[in-house]
Amino acid sequence: MDKIVIEGGHELHGHIRISGAKNAALPIIAATLLTPGWHTLYNVPDLHDIRTILSLLATLGVVWEKIGPGTIRINSADLVSCEASYELVKTMRASVLVLGPLLARMGRARVSLPGGCAIGARPINFHIQGLKKLGADVVLEQGYVEAAVSGRLSGGTVYFDFPSVTGTENMLMAAVLARGTSTLKNVACEPEIGNLIDMLIAMGAEIEGRDTDRLVVHGVERLNPAEITIIPDRIETGTYLIAVGAVGGDVTLTDCEPVLLPALTEKLRIAGLELQEGDNFFRVRGRGSLASVDIKTMVYPGFPTDLQAQIMALMIFADGTSFINETIFENRFMHVAELRRLGADIKVDGASAIVRGGSRLTGAKVMATDLRASASLVIAGLAAQGVTEISRIYHLDRGYENLVEKLAGVGAVIRREKDE
Repeated sequence: MDKIVIEGGHELHGHIRISGAKNAALPIIAATLLTPGWHTLYNVPDLHDIRTILSLLATLGVVWEKIGPGTIRINSADLVSCEASYELVKTMRASVLVLGPLLARMGRARVSLPGGCAIGARPINFHIQGLKKLGADVVLEQGYVEAAVSGRLSGGTVYFDFPSVTGTENMLMAAVLARGTSTLKNVACEPEIGNLIDMLIAMGAEIEGRDTDRLVVHGVERLNPAEITIIPDRIETGTYLIAVGAVGGDVTLTDCEPVLLPALTEKLRIAGLELQEGDNFFRVRGRGSLASVDIKTMVYPGFPTDLQAQIMALMIFADGTSFINETIFENRFMHVAELRRLGADIKVDGASAIVRGGSRLTGAKVMATDLRASASLVIAGLAAQGVTEISRIYHLDRGYENLVEKLAGVGAVIRREKDE
């Protein structure tokens, strides 16, 4: 097992290329189950989670090949199974995304209840109730979701009590081959869902309401293979913006989409960062003192829960007190204890954290608890005095492509080592 070692206190200068979005690639890869033929996906990040879902699809009979940097071809012509086993699903909650497309195409699916980061319940009931509305028989049996339908799914109306991202994606993939029209209400509006909709439309699906909380899906008889480019990773983009704010410097982020981060950019400007943005780049300069800002995580286009840990690390260095309210996942303050080990002054009160800025951090040994918590420890370590060692970095490998290399390329003193 590896660890990351950081010698803090070095400003960042240069360019970082942003990779494709993991959270867009995963549902799009699952969507290739809907129809046979060679699908081509561009800008796919090389991440552990991507390898996990490709391994899962391979157990179903899917074949795939890498044909260039960030480019893969996938063909599900010869499916041999409709079961996603516990051994793979337990490592990544997004594996549940195969449920909708398998059921829509094959008329049945057996998918293990998901695992992944321990940041909250993230119940699967949105998926189950939605599929029932489309005519499926769904039961929970020995830790598996078993869904079946005689013939094709039928159009129906699905209302989400909470705008679940993976729930929205699963219902979209189920509805595109259903008989009749389906209306999905109070759905999530994240850009990654828009990327999936673009893929499904390229395959021949008929979907209305992109980027709104109400989607209308007119089911079609069949779909065709398609090609799609994965959008840039807005969470990776935000993480590097915050890192420059914490440690200082002047960095240009390329191949990104600033328009996807409206809430973050507003908060960073209030905090005192200098941001210049174009259609596909950010230039961020972090110099001088930072002002504290309050954060409340919300569904898109609000402040992303996936950037809450990182912005908390930034607020450690701000003047004044910041209040951070987490409304999406109930267990997403596990990074607080590790930030305290570095010297942060943070108090947790239920779903809120109070960050008293102005702390001087010193390096220490810390442990990653989940994907985004790992990123917050990297940010804190970059700005701390001395050496910080971060263990259990397999979490980082799930969602950040070449993080160590990218940061080292702009001046960070950072390396991977074997963790004895």
